[in-house]
Amino acid sequence: MAKHAELPDLTILYEHPDWFRPLFTELERRALPFERVRVDGHHFDPADVSKHGGLVFNRMSPSAWQRGRGSAIAYTTELLAHLEERGARVLNGLAAWRTEVSKAAQLTLLRRLGLPHPRAAVIHDAIGAAEAAAAAGLRFPVVTKPNIGGSGAGVRRYDTPEQLAEAAARDDVPLGLGGTGLVQEFIPARGEHIVRVEVLDGRYLYAIAVYAPPGTFDLCPADACLGTDGTELERAACPVDAPRNGVRVEAAHPPDTVKRQVEAIARAAGIEVGGVEYIIDDRDGQLYYYDINALSNFVADAPRVIGFDPFERLVDWIERELAALASGAARARRRQDGAAAPKIAVAPSKTAPTATKAAAGRAS
Repeated sequence: MAKHAELPDLTILYEHPDWFRPLFTELERRALPFERVRVDGHHFDPADVSKHGGLVFNRMSPSAWQRGRGSAIAYTTELLAHLEERGARVLNGLAAWRTEVSKAAQLTLLRRLGLPHPRAAVIHDAIGAAEAAAAAGLRFPVVTKPNIGGSGAGVRRYDTPEQLAEAAARDDVPLGLGGTGLVQEFIPARGEHIVRVEVLDGRYLYAIAVYAPPGTFDLCPADACLGTDGTELERAACPVDAPRNGVRVEAAHPPDTVKRQVEAIARAAGIEVGGVEYIIDDRDGQLYYYDINALSNFVADAPRVIGFDPFERLVDWIERELAALASGAARARRRQDGAAAPKIAVAPSKTAPTATKAAAGRAS
């Protein structure tokens, strides 16, 4: 691997002040140079067409709108497009981001792959939510959720069409940033948990079962505070005063079929590091994929829960990507040097006939 001094620039693009402390700590432990770029106040010149030879790790979250940074979501789309246009290697780039910030796009992707997902209708006016559910033939109970989600924000459950219609009449169906959302069949979870499968470099990394208190939809594993045995977990990615959310986690072991399907989802979405969540319907045992995440903070207290530190493997991968960029740049420089080298003309020998003349002599 190339020495650190020879590696291209590494930039971490992010907005949450706490989630990435474990990543920064591991990078610093290895003395790997990097630049932290918070999106707050960031700007770029679209006329800048200079070559960007560095590595950019996109750690932006669709839930930024819950922290007063709603404008950062559209801005990130433009920034990633600009960076890729300039040749930057972006981990979880524009394709992954566009999937991350649209639950409707996630369902379209799952349909294209032929994978099961809860039936839904996409809406932009809560008043018509009940009619949309009926038109789509959805089975109640249903949930509504903002199209741009994150950490269970704005998800509401309605047991009957009348409940949904009454909530819409009260203007109490939040659709979040952009005013677009889903009305989707609610799936009762077998075993009262969902499973989140994490990928790194597009390949299976680990899986966890996540148990949330009844009636809650925030299943962020980095915020989990308890193991299923009641052991309190160290939440290194959370602020010290973060509330305990009652989420419990344990290692899970999905079948190989699920692992391969999750990898296919990640490839189709352009996600290199992230998580895919699925649920087993307690009514009939059917598996449904329902959430695709390009942002993963990994599970809290991972060595205790899954037996290893995923941040170490994440930084291993980042180092390999940096080394690959450095190797590619070195090859490009060698090609340029070879193209720029002066051509030396070689005069034909006066003592030996050319091949053409020799052949002509033999023919005569």
